[in-house]
Amino acid sequence: MRRSLLTTALVTMLLAGPLALAQEPRLPDIGSSAGELLSPTDQSRYGGMMLAQLRHYDYILEDPLVDSWLDTLGARLVAQSDQPRQPFTFFMMRQREINAFATLGGYIGVNAGLVLAAEREDEVAAVIAHEIAHVTQDHVLRAVERAQKDQLPLLLAMLGAIVVAQSAGGNSSDDAAQAAIVSAMGLAQQRQIDYTRSSESEADRVGIQTLSRGGYDVAAMADFFATLHARSRTNAANWFGETPDYLRTHPVTTTRISEAKERAEQIARAPGRRFVASSLSDNPLLPGGMQVSAAAPNGGTGEFSFARERMRVLTAQTPSTALDEYARIEKTGRLDDAQRYGQAVARLRANQAGPATAALTALSERQPNNRWVTLALAEAESRSGRAAAADARLEALLRANPRDRAVALTYARLLGERDAPDAGRRAQAVLRPLLSTSSNDALFQRTFARASEIAGDPVRAGEAYAEAALLSGRAEQALLQLNTLKQKGELDYYARARIEARIAAITPTVLELKRQGIRDEDLRRQ
Repeated sequence: MRRSLLTTALVTMLLAGPLALAQEPRLPDIGSSAGELLSPTDQSRYGGMMLAQLRHYDYILEDPLVDSWLDTLGARLVAQSDQPRQPFTFFMMRQREINAFATLGGYIGVNAGLVLAAEREDEVAAVIAHEIAHVTQDHVLRAVERAQKDQLPLLLAMLGAIVVAQSAGGNSSDDAAQAAIVSAMGLAQQRQIDYTRSSESEADRVGIQTLSRGGYDVAAMADFFATLHARSRTNAANWFGETPDYLRTHPVTTTRISEAKERAEQIARAPGRRFVASSLSDNPLLPGGMQVSAAAPNGGTGEFSFARERMRVLTAQTPSTALDEYARIEKTGRLDDAQRYGQAVARLRANQAGPATAALTALSERQPNNRWVTLALAEAESRSGRAAAADARLEALLRANPRDRAVALTYARLLGERDAPDAGRRAQAVLRPLLSTSSNDALFQRTFARASEIAGDPVRAGEAYAEAALLSGRAEQALLQLNTLKQKGELDYYARARIEARIAAITPTVLELKRQGIRDEDLRRQ
């Protein structure tokens, strides 16, 4: 409970501290000057800072397959939004509470719990399209305009308070962090992200248009709202636990559901429409997945069910907990292929490589071109002592998809587990094609650092470890690592130039943090 409260409060403060919104029934005037308060560069900096801190405290679910699915879905919707050139960053939170949010710089977070609650990809797409609309319609930026400029430094102060609180250690750390967060929230006079009714209505309207243009079922927005509304109505019976976080920040009413249904029906009746919305039931207790809907002209990503099951495993408290969850599902009926995949991944994480290999081999025979199954099977083979078979499978995938992030990172991670110089050099080669596009990819940097380390390349390893530290909210640690690396005598001209350039880029951030009184507690204790 304490961890859940900490998560909610942390995300709330980081996202909403400078974003206080007045509760008024109309949109701000056209021609808002919000863009003058924060430049696009500043917005991106604050969004990146928020993501780094969430990553540092392990709130981010970093998995290349899940990331690939979410990025594909998000990019498809952004391309059909009102501002297709607006940069967006999508990330998955490991929390099982149902929530999603948008913040400065086009950073959009989705809780794994929201995906687990959805019956189909269209419902997840509907929520993401809604959050994209909050960004493209300047709802987030207009919120900043309402806040005073001197509230923005509170973000840095808040991060420092969290670091200090965490350093208390033991059972008191969560309580101390909560106290720090509540204190900062009091200063900001903001307890939760709260959009105006008109902003929510506009985000629904614009979002459903984006959903339609993206080829998704336009009825999905009303379907998912109805599902959430049903959960809130049955809370008194304690059927679903507490009210979903998404309802606290995006209140769903019967009026809002009706409006979403009406918009979906209008779009479905539009001339030239190549597919129709699903039949819309008036019963909010009926999940959207139980309704019959015509397929979208382009279809979804085709990976939703596997992404959902992978998230079910990765967000479970333990692998045994995940296996128990699948046992309960199996009692209600036969597992489908995606659920069998999830069960096998849970077995793999529970060090049951043999049973996992058998299950995944059977799945691979039925779905030979399924990347999720093939990567899991290769991992199971590698863990079962069949490294040659795993490598052959991964090399074939890599030849077919040489720049596939999920394939490259999975292969490199398995090579890194062997702790051999030749495996490290092969892992470096696998990852090198992605270097130019992975400067802001913390998982990539950590994987490349490990590969370089076992390959006997300490300079590249040191640079990558420093970048990973920076992307995980540890700027002071990154600067120390780079300054230490700079002292090595074996640096060539190009390596020294790279390191000095990164030192120059990171130093202002560290100085600003120190000016705010924020220090890395791990370094202070050394």
